[in-house]
Amino acid sequence: MNTVNFISIPGSIVPDQEVLVFGQNRLTYAELNDLVARIATVYKKLGLKQRDVVAVLDTNSHLYVAAYYAAAKAGLTFLPLNYRAKEGELEYMINTAETKLLLVGDRYLDLVKRIHAQLNNVPCIAVGEGDGSMARLSDLVKQADPDEEEAEVEDEDVSVLMYTSGTTSLPKGVMLSFRDFTAYVTANIEMADGTERGTFLVCAPFYHIAGTTAMMTNLWTGRKMVVMPQFDPKTWLDLVVKESVTHAFIVPTMMKQVLDDPNFAKTDFSKMTNLAYGGAAMPIAVIRRAIEAFPKTIGFVNAYGQTETTSSLTILGPDDHRIGGTPAEIEQKLKRLNSIGKPLPDVEIKVRDDDGKFLTHSEVGEIIIRTPRIMKGYAGRKDDSALPDGWRATGDLGWVDEEGYVFFAGRKDDMIIRGGENIAPAEIETVLMSHPAVDEAAVIGVPSVEWGQTIKGYVVLRPGEKADAKDIQEFCRTRLASFKRPEQIEFLDALPKNALGKILRKELHAQNKGDA
Repeated sequence: MNTVNFISIPGSIVPDQEVLVFGQNRLTYAELNDLVARIATVYKKLGLKQRDVVAVLDTNSHLYVAAYYAAAKAGLTFLPLNYRAKEGELEYMINTAETKLLLVGDRYLDLVKRIHAQLNNVPCIAVGEGDGSMARLSDLVKQADPDEEEAEVEDEDVSVLMYTSGTTSLPKGVMLSFRDFTAYVTANIEMADGTERGTFLVCAPFYHIAGTTAMMTNLWTGRKMVVMPQFDPKTWLDLVVKESVTHAFIVPTMMKQVLDDPNFAKTDFSKMTNLAYGGAAMPIAVIRRAIEAFPKTIGFVNAYGQTETTSSLTILGPDDHRIGGTPAEIEQKLKRLNSIGKPLPDVEIKVRDDDGKFLTHSEVGEIIIRTPRIMKGYAGRKDDSALPDGWRATGDLGWVDEEGYVFFAGRKDDMIIRGGENIAPAEIETVLMSHPAVDEAAVIGVPSVEWGQTIKGYVVLRPGEKADAKDIQEFCRTRLASFKRPEQIEFLDALPKNALGKILRKELHAQNKGDA
C-alpha cells in the first residue's frame, strides 16, 4: 500500500474536514491532497524518478507534511534530516543516501551554502521565503498542475530513510518500507469515517520516528493535527487551549518543562483526554508529578519503541497510570509506573541472556522482538542485530514480569562491568533520582585498573537544593548493594541530551578517557 493513501482515502470520505493546522495555515483533506499533488508534479518536473531520494532540512511545518506525502505519491524515498546534526554528519547523510533533491528551510540556508560544495551538486529548493539564491517551493507549486497519478510501489520499496542519532558512531540509515508503515498504521489505528476523533498536538520533530508516525496515524484516523515548528512549553500550553487539543505526545524533558512553566496552573485542560510520552526513559518522579498535576480525566500512555521497528512496540496504558486503592494496590501501581507496558498486538517480546538462552520471568537480559514492521535494513551496511526466524535484538536490557509487563533496564552497551559483576545504570539512576535534592542523574562506568570499571554518577540538583557527594553516597549506601554504589559523584548544571531527551552518555564517557 502506498502511504499517500493515508490521506487520499480519508480525503475521499470527508474531503472538507479540516485536518492540518500550522500557524495561520489550515488545510482540509481536499486542500492537503491538492498541495501534495502539486508538489509531486514539482518533483517530476525537476527530473526525479521513482525511488530517488528527496531530503528535507527544516523544522516542522505543513509543507514538511505535504513534502513527504508528495514523495510517497511519486514513489520517491523521503529523507528527513536532523537539523541538530553537525555539518559533517549532514554531509554524510545527504551523500551516502545519494540525495537527488534537498529542500531547505530559511534558517538553514547559510549552513547549506557552507557545505554545498561537499554535497555532490545536489539541487536545492527553499521551503520558506528563501534569499534569492535558489528557487522557492511556493513559486514552483503555483506553476504546477496537480499530479493525478499515484506511483505503483512495491511493499519493500523504501518510503522513509531515517538516520539514527549516531550516539556511538556515524548515523545509521534505517530503511523503512511502505510495508512497514502500512503494517503499523492499518493494524493499530482505526481509519477515518467522519466521526469526531479530536485534535492531536505534534511537537516531536518529523525527523524522529515519533514525529513521522504522528503525521501518518493522525491523518489516517481523521484526527486534526496541529503542528508546532519546535517545542516551547508556553506555546504548547497556549495551543492546548486555542485548538482544543485532545491528544498529544511529549518526551520526558518536555513534560518537565510543561509542569515547570508558570502558565501551567492557568491552562484549561478540559478537552484533553490522552497524553502520551516516550522517546527516552521517564523519571518516576516526573510522571508521578504529572499524574498529580494534570486533571484526572487525562489518560497517560507510555510508548516504547525503536526507529528500526517503525515506532511503538509496547504501551503502558491509562489504567496503569491511575494511582489509588489499597496500600498493596498503590504499591503495585507505583511498581508498574517503572514499566514500559505490554506488547502491542502485532509484537512478540522475549528476553535472552548472552548465550542466547531465553530467560524466565523477572530475569534481566536483552530484549528481543518480532513484528511484521521491522525495518528493511540499514542503508549500505549489515544489520548485526538480525536474528533467525524474524527476531531482532534491540540492544536494550530488561525483564518481563509474571503478568507480561516489560521493564527497561538500560542499553546493553551501557552495562557496567565491575569486578565481573554486570550492573545496569538504570537501577542506580532510579535510586539517585529518588533523593529529595536530586532533579536528574546519569551513571556510567569509568576505567579502573583494579576493578575494570567503577561507577560514576552525574547529578543535577533541584533548584534551591543543596547536597554534596557524601550525602548522595550515604543515601545510596542503604539502598544499593555495595558493588553498585557510585564511587564518584560529579555535579552538573545539566546533563548532555539530544533533542528527544536521551542522555548522551558518550559525552560523559569522553570526559573520563584515560583515567585508569
